[in-house]
Amino acid sequence: MFDTREKIALFIDGANLYAASRALSFDIDYKKLLTAFQKRGYLLRAYYYTALLEDQEYSSIRPLVDWLDYNGYRVVTKPAKEFTDSLGRRKIKGNMDIELAVDAMALADAVDHFVLFSGDGDFRSLVEALQRKGRKVSVVSTLSTQPPMIADDLRRQADHFIDLRSLQAEVGRSPAEREARLARRIETDPADEDVEGA
Repeated sequence: MFDTREKIALFIDGANLYAASRALSFDIDYKKLLTAFQKRGYLLRAYYYTALLEDQEYSSIRPLVDWLDYNGYRVVTKPAKEFTDSLGRRKIKGNMDIELAVDAMALADAVDHFVLFSGDGDFRSLVEALQRKGRKVSVVSTLSTQPPMIADDLRRQADHFIDLRSLQAEVGRSPAEREARLARRIETDPADEDVEGA
């Protein structure tokens, strides 16, 4: 699936990867994730996409975004939009699909193998466009949840599908490390129990 001579780029849909790893009951160790793909080829770039609430004094995802930014990832953010739905529930919308697609197409001539961490079916057209340029595309998501977190048409379009569950031992935090981090986080902010990827 991977050739060590290939130039690889990772494109991580932060919210989607967080939801998938959470559904599989493990946390991603982003340092291990970089190391895992550096072993598979020449890792040219690793992008992480997420929306942030700007009006909050403290965002629970800010420490992760800052860490990623200083540790080998190109972090792409934009302000999330907050709205109230028809049932009066507070919702947050922060779709990063366009930013991810534009960046991927900009690198199409420099990258041999794109690794997309998302199960979002909206990316099927991007995968197809990259393949038309002669590029290989692997998609990382999961079939191990009910319902599966990867859209069937995206999985069919990809050259390779990698179930996130199969990467758990290589890129996941150990349960002891996860518990220690959660305990430290709750100590500092008891309301902060559900942080994307932290």
